[in-house]
Amino acid sequence: MNFTLTPRQQAVRKEFEDFFREEMTKAPPVAGGENIYDNDDAWAFHCDIARKLGQRGWLSLPWPKQYGGQEAPIIEQLLFNEVRSYYRAPGVDVQGIGMLAPTLLVSGNENQKQQHLPPLARGETTWCQGWSEPNAGSDLASLTTKAVRRGEDYIINGQKTWTSGAHRAHWCFMLARTDPNQPRHRGLSFFLLDMKTPGISLRPLKGMDGSHMFNEMFFDDVRVPASNLVGEENRGWYVSLMTMNFERSSVGAMSEARRVVEELVQFCKESMFDGRPLSEDRLVRNLLGQITIEIDVGKALSYRVAALQEKGQENALEAAIAASAAKLYGSELGQRLAYTGCRVMGLYGQVKGGSRWAPLRGYFESAYQQCLGMNIAAGTSEIQRNVIAVRGLDLPREPAPAKN
Repeated sequence: MNFTLTPRQQAVRKEFEDFFREEMTKAPPVAGGENIYDNDDAWAFHCDIARKLGQRGWLSLPWPKQYGGQEAPIIEQLLFNEVRSYYRAPGVDVQGIGMLAPTLLVSGNENQKQQHLPPLARGETTWCQGWSEPNAGSDLASLTTKAVRRGEDYIINGQKTWTSGAHRAHWCFMLARTDPNQPRHRGLSFFLLDMKTPGISLRPLKGMDGSHMFNEMFFDDVRVPASNLVGEENRGWYVSLMTMNFERSSVGAMSEARRVVEELVQFCKESMFDGRPLSEDRLVRNLLGQITIEIDVGKALSYRVAALQEKGQENALEAAIAASAAKLYGSELGQRLAYTGCRVMGLYGQVKGGSRWAPLRGYFESAYQQCLGMNIAAGTSEIQRNVIAVRGLDLPREPAPAKN
């Protein structure tokens, strides 16, 4: 793969870098990631950046112009994601911009596109994802939330859990079972739900650090217009597969990891151990070198996903498999990075952010607590391996029966 950027791409990247470098000088102490859902100052900063990005057309770079897009090459979207993540900048609704919008462009009807895409492109609306349930996480096809057709509406009853940012969101895209008599992967439908609809209630799910990013959602006779059904009734599983592929193909994780390693290297240069810089320790140098190589590998996987997506539908299956590979690799790399940072920093890696003794703003103290969930969120590592094995390598779903 050739990673050399054209003069046009270099100029676009520089424009992104200049913007985020300047804007992040105004950021509150906690500004990026899912932390924006917990902190009011961070949320306000996120919304301000979103509007500025919308004014520049950067939230919708590859979309058709009729929906607020720029019809830019996917590589420019990749560069935007890479630069934004490096600067840890908020301003992008991951669920709305990263997952729902590309899904609507493929599966939504014209009214849905006209209603929802322009506000997303302007940075005016926020979405959450109603998929996981108490007994349906990795095995999403086992979900039990029901949607029953009544005239021009569907009546939804059930529960969702681990819903990031539901307490901040204007809208939710969700799966519900519309035909319990069909096989599990069938009989599911994909809905768009206004969060102000009567019958929706939320309960916070606090993290182990006390932060409020996740929620439980309860639906009690929630009435959703039939016009909010995306795709065909009972075919929502196939719409959701498309959404998952968009979620799993981000280059941002690798870019942020590169920034973290750069800061960890600087910490090692400035920290003394046995009378010399920590950066001269052979074990530390080996750990930093290894994780740097792994980040470069992850970047190559992410760029490959973008290259396949740019070729269009004829490469859809290969792009989906590549996205699963990138997600699997990125999740497990995130764990290795957290463990590497704690190992290099020693006891300093356990100091909580906010303390004057916490290097890197306590990044690794938080990352160590959260990294296990990376192998679960957006599809477990086991599921990704199954996707790669069955759809990519054409391996059988079940082992061959033993011969007598």
